Amino acid sequence: MTTPTAKKHLLIVYHTQSGNTGQLAEAVWRGASLESESVETRLVRAADGQLEDLLWCDAVLFGTPENFGYMSGMLKDFFDRTYYPAEPYELNRPYGLFISAGNDGTGAVRECDRILLGYPMKKVLEPLIARGEITAEHLASAEELGQTLACGLSMGVF
Repeated sequence: MTTPTAKKHLLIVYHTQSGNTGQLAEAVWRGASLESESVETRLVRAADGQLEDLLWCDAVLFGTPENFGYMSGMLKDFFDRTYYPAEPYELNRPYGLFISAGNDGTGAVRECDRILLGYPMKKVLEPLIARGEITAEHLASAEELGQTLACGLSMGVF
């Protein structure tokens, strides 16, 4: 008789104002949920996220709109509320990013990466940047992002 292994935990933290990043977050969650036998996924709005969510997870995907070349204020607030309390835990978690952008999205990626390096977390996937209105292609890419990280967790790659 084999002993069942404990499920891995994937956290998705996002902020949405116009709904674009919310659409991406739901698609990321759908993709991650394809690995539900071995990975439990939690979808959390940045305003509601806590240190306990970061301690619970084995990996995390962060989603934000790009506002004025930067991440959203609510995602920054999440980082502000969890960064120093997380310091003693050395949260060396794998992470990825998804960004909805009216412009190019690279400013939000750069600043998120800079903050996440301090936790310290490790970037394991290229960021998804959805420029302009959300399309079916963006949603498919978001599902793939979620499934890729969940599958990597399931297989022990991350």
